[in-house]
Parts: sequence; C-alpha cells; structure tokens
Amino acid sequence: MSPRPFRAATDHKPSGRVVLVVKPLLVYPSPVPAELAQALDMAGREYVAIPTESAAVTQAPVDGWAGAVVAADINADGAWSMCRALRKAEEPLPLVLLINGRQLDDLTDRDDLFDDFCITPFHPRELDRRITHALSASGSGDSTGQIITYEDLVLNVDTYQAAVGGNSLDLTHMEYELLKFLASSPGRVFTREVLLSRVWGYDYFGGARTVDVHVRRLRSKLGDQHASMIQTVRSVGYSLGTSSWNG
Repeated sequence: MSPRPFRAATDHKPSGRVVLVVKPLLVYPSPVPAELAQALDMAGREYVAIPTESAAVTQAPVDGWAGAVVAADINADGAWSMCRALRKAEEPLPLVLLINGRQLDDLTDRDDLFDDFCITPFHPRELDRRITHALSASGSGDSTGQIITYEDLVLNVDTYQAAVGGNSLDLTHMEYELLKFLASSPGRVFTREVLLSRVWGYDYFGGARTVDVHVRRLRSKLGDQHASMIQTVRSVGYSLGTSSWNG
C-alpha cells in the first residue's frame, strides 16, 4: 500500500501501551452466531450483542454505535424489524446485513434498510471489508477514532495507515495486519501457529516461514531505530515489546 501523510497527535507521549478509542458495533441477534462472532474477533472489532430494538437504545454507548451488523439468516422477521428501527433513529447507522442465498429475493424494495450485505457462509475477510466499506462510506470510519499506539508506533485501523517516529510506513496488507495484531497486545508472546491462524485466517495453509518472512520485512521497514520493537522469543514466537511483568 502506498504511504499517505499520517501524523499522530503532537501532544501524545509514548506510554508503552495500547490506546484504543473505538465505538463498538451493534450486532443482532444475541447471542451472536458463532461464525459471526469468530469473524468479528479475528478482525479485532469491538461489538455488543443486542437482543431487541429497545436494547439498541438503552445499551447504546455514550458516544453512540459505530455501525450495525444484522444477521437475517437466523430470524428474518426480527432482523428486518431491527433494520427498520435503526433506520428510523435520529442518526441512522451504517448497516451490513447477513443473509443466506435463499433470501436474495427478500432484498427487493428493501435496499433502503441496509448499506451492504454478505451471503452466509462468508469469508471473515470479506465481511470485514464490507463493514469497513459501510463505515467509510457513511463517514463513520473516520469518527470511530480507532487508533492503536505503542511508543513511537501509531496505527489508524480505519484508514490502514501506519507511522513510526512520525514517518509513514509503506506496508503491504498482511504486513499491516500482522503489525496491528501484535500491537493490540503489547508484551504478549504469540506462537507462529497462533499468528498464522489469527492473522492469515483459519483456512490458511502456509507454513511458519510465512510469519518469519513478514516479521523480517516489518523490521526492515521499521528501520534500525525501531526494528527491536518486534521481539523474538526463542523457540516460541514473537511479541511487540516486552512484558512489564517481572515475576
């Protein structure tokens, strides 16, 4: 990806920890279907399962919802009712609808109730892209303020921008995803197998060398001053920074 101008707030002081400022997604129904919950967790999305239309109001965060994901493949009537309620709100939410293939005809004359849809079973990355697109198209992608910082490293989750020491990083998609995953849990050590599963996906069949290659490229792009930010834990895996726990 091409580097774009990206500057962290000048009053930010490196804290050695992650700061996440993010509005959660409203997700219907509750409990969240396992496949959907797994996809949202893999993408690092904050979300709250909502069982009813009234709960969408009473459980709303102070700063509001970032958007909504509504699964209509389980309870279609309840899902459409939720979509109507969210669209009637004072500030309608960007909404991604999940349907099965048999429900495609149900979308006729209802396209005003959602911004995008995804057919189940879906690939986790496809769903995440559709959520990102819906948030960005509505302007919510900028307002959620999903920023991850660790020392001199700053990642904007919404715009896929990264900078270290005030300089933009030119990262590939998977380099960014790996760096974001590590930066979300500083000091925590992840095995190569876990990184393959959580970053590349449960259906990825690449070997552990894939992780090693991407770490090497990341260190090169971070530069000599910041390359040591990604730590190698011998015979285990990698971490971003070191744990503050002294035993």
